[in-house]
Amino acid sequence: MSILKAPVSPLEDLRVRATAGEVLLSPLMKQCSTSHFHSTSHEVLCVAAGKAKLCFGHEDNLKRVEPILEKGDVIVVPAGVSHRLLDDIEGGFSMVGSYPKGCTWDMCYGKAEEEEKVKSIESLGWFDRDPVYGDTGPVLDADEQ
Repeated sequence: MSILKAPVSPLEDLRVRATAGEVLLSPLMKQCSTSHFHSTSHEVLCVAAGKAKLCFGHEDNLKRVEPILEKGDVIVVPAGVSHRLLDDIEGGFSMVGSYPKGCTWDMCYGKAEEEEKVKSIESLGWFDRDPVYGDTGPVLDADEQ
């Protein structure tokens, strides 16, 4: 998982990329307060408004990360990484999610019947372009596996 400060307005950049067909863009959304993960896509979350504390890696995981995020922050969440809202600090926290072209997202909660979905995460490729910086950037340098 990476938390990035974007060089330009990340929300505007994601809208431009969605218009060009490079990414699938979700509507404005609130972060789910139940731990969940996605097995079919990595996720790029752009904070559109507010300030909140989120949990990445599930609250029972001793190595979890609990950053405070605010407008303009971009979070790259690899498929399979559990995440959820812990505290909407100011009220009105919202984000826009984007997903690599050709991917759709699902909702998984770590239940036994989701085992096949979890196995399928291994076959997902990583990003061809950094979702924030373009042709180069820290996401391309990340050792996500």
